Amino acid sequence: MAGKRGRFKVVFTDSHLFKPREELEALSGLDCEIVQAVCKSEDETIALCRDAHAVLNTSAKISRRVIAELKEALVICRYGIGVDTVDIPAATEHGIIVANVPDFCFDEVADTAMSLILSVPRKVHLLNTLVHQGAWKRDVAKPVHKFRGATLGIYAFGNIGRNLCRKAEPFGFRILVHDPYLKPENVRDYPVTLVDFDTLLKESDLISVHAPLTEGTRHKFDEAAFRKMKPSAFFFNLGRGPIHDQKALTRALQEGWIAGAGLDVLEKEPPDPDDPILKLDNVVFTPHYASYTEEAYQELQVKTGENAAAVLRGEFPKYVFNGEVRANARLLKRQVH
Repeated sequence: MAGKRGRFKVVFTDSHLFKPREELEALSGLDCEIVQAVCKSEDETIALCRDAHAVLNTSAKISRRVIAELKEALVICRYGIGVDTVDIPAATEHGIIVANVPDFCFDEVADTAMSLILSVPRKVHLLNTLVHQGAWKRDVAKPVHKFRGATLGIYAFGNIGRNLCRKAEPFGFRILVHDPYLKPENVRDYPVTLVDFDTLLKESDLISVHAPLTEGTRHKFDEAAFRKMKPSAFFFNLGRGPIHDQKALTRALQEGWIAGAGLDVLEKEPPDPDDPILKLDNVVFTPHYASYTEEAYQELQVKTGENAAAVLRGEFPKYVFNGEVRANARLLKRQVH
């Protein structure tokens, strides 16, 4: 859907996921042509965004090929923390600011993680399903172990991991953290021990993943990693699906290398209906919804719209992901003119 012609063109590449509301308020008064689209391919994205000044993006792939065709773009605004849909080096080379919302959904994802951490090992989903089917059998839940004294491993200790730590602490977990970007002095205010990746795998009774998707984290949890975990351990991924190798995870769950999993993200979303992981009763799934509350999404849309509006006003936005772009941003050239 396209709006009136204006001084600036703003394209929403995934308006089926975030129907513009607060963003339009932030952009009001800037003489914008608004285009709401659902870009399902790189070609569609190029066709719609070639002359766009601002691109607001959720899931459409903004690859190097796409970026090379964005002749007028000043900014790509990502809804959320992660920027894995955007080729960051390419955007920086072309002087395009990439803006995200790094303070989004700390509570929501940590709350979802805690809900899975508490319910999956206690077999809540399994027993609920059986009761609905008319089976009143608690023995099928065996074994269940207490949380106090168990070891919770957190993979990546950014804002969400730290939020989860504070929520998990009252349950009496021993908490281990692996984050290659941190030193012990960075976590001294938290009740955690910083460990290497192998120690996290071998000593944790539960592992919760909260990392962004990068070349360094892609398939970090592969067959070798799952084989190092305890047979009684549980795996939780609330970061990005490709951080785990799904074939390896499926095999680990089928063959008892680990006891179970709670997954908000999958390697392919939505999954193929015949994906064997969907047939396992020791996994609980949520459909990549961990970040969601009405309040969080409203705030996200406000801040994403404000990022775009700031650039169109000739300013750097509050949240600039690719800080190196400040030296060669197209915005600077526009300011000169």
